[in-house]
Amino acid sequence: MQSLNSKKPLELETTQYDLVCNGFEIMSGSIRNHDPEVMLKVFEMAGLGEQQIKNKFGAMYEAFQYSPPPHGGFAIGCDRFMMILKDEENIRECYAFPKSGRAQDVLMNAPGEVDEKQLDELHINVKKIEK
Repeated sequence: MQSLNSKKPLELETTQYDLVCNGFEIMSGSIRNHDPEVMLKVFEMAGLGEQQIKNKFGAMYEAFQYSPPPHGGFAIGCDRFMMILKDEENIRECYAFPKSGRAQDVLMNAPGEVDEKQLDELHINVKKIEK
């Protein structure tokens, strides 16, 4: 905790790891924050007050009050690994569901239009702004 008070955000160190193959990252992970005081301090450094943290991240804040053990995880980028195996230059050639350059999924026709019923189910209100 002392280092959080004495360092600038870009000087902080974390426990993170990567697995690299032929110069490509194919896996990354980290030991996740498990200290409630550190969690509050990091969110404060990001500009959030304690009440905002409780409102936006209430379940996590509450869980941290019971001292979760140190924990971590990792994820393998299968598409990146496949890119290496296939000797592809562009990762888009290896995506199971590739997106266009405009972030559109041509197989699923997404993003797409939604109807009023779907918006109501998700409690989303759309406000049209006239120019």
